[in-house]
Amino acid sequence: MNRADLGSKTAKGGFANEKVICRKFNSWKRDKEAQEWLKIMGYDIKKLFSVKAIQVPTKIKKSDLSKFGINREDYEQFVRFKKADAQIRIIIKIGEILKIENLSLKKANSNADYNQIDKRTIDDYQEMWNFDDEIAFWLKLFTGELKPEKYSRKTGIKKFKDKRRLFLNEMPENIQNKIISFFDKNRIIIIGDIIRGRGGLSADWMLVTRLNRENNTTTWILKDINIAMNFFGGGEVRISPRGSLYVGKITMQRKGGTPDPTKLQFKIKPCQLFEMRE
Repeated sequence: MNRADLGSKTAKGGFANEKVICRKFNSWKRDKEAQEWLKIMGYDIKKLFSVKAIQVPTKIKKSDLSKFGINREDYEQFVRFKKADAQIRIIIKIGEILKIENLSLKKANSNADYNQIDKRTIDDYQEMWNFDDEIAFWLKLFTGELKPEKYSRKTGIKKFKDKRRLFLNEMPENIQNKIISFFDKNRIIIIGDIIRGRGGLSADWMLVTRLNRENNTTTWILKDINIAMNFFGGGEVRISPRGSLYVGKITMQRKGGTPDPTKLQFKIKPCQLFEMRE
């Protein structure tokens, strides 16, 4: 069966949970969904020798490196580029060949649900993406790390929608255009970092699950991570009506709330992936 022939499906039972999905992969010989996922990944079920799925924690101890088959360099990258993301590592054996598939799980209860895919300080993003100090300054005003009132003389802005932070559409037009231009020109590396990640634990696949509690069913869709990145990251880079930034279907906004109120965050609506057509 060609992977293009397989799309989203609805199955009985709730499995919008990384532990349950691990169990399904580990029961691949009799689990229908696990077999379909493996087929989408391009595997012939009849030729598989073993499949082992393990949940990747947000924090990995150095003593557990061998458990996840990663070296010290991969560990340093994982620590630096770790994301608030449910991830599963699938170890597949075909005869003497060992294959590794890293799966990023996105869970939602409705089509409207947002999922945070990355959040960091402006300094962290500047180190990753190398934007200049002027962009960093205005983004810190955007997140509230720098308070707008304290910099009104430098910015020339006297009135604010919110004293805690500055919206992008309150900034001078040349700064708005500069920020838009940066994210547009560098969208490949930006989208790669916030959706796929870097290093030995970067995601190869995105699995979106939507749980319907009323009838106890789960709708799912599994896509190659490059297809998911193109889908969510494709489209115009523009300032939203509320003064945040859209990078295609990705929203960049101030974190707000607790903890980390002044961090920058990126969000998607995972269920939009169900709108894809082969």
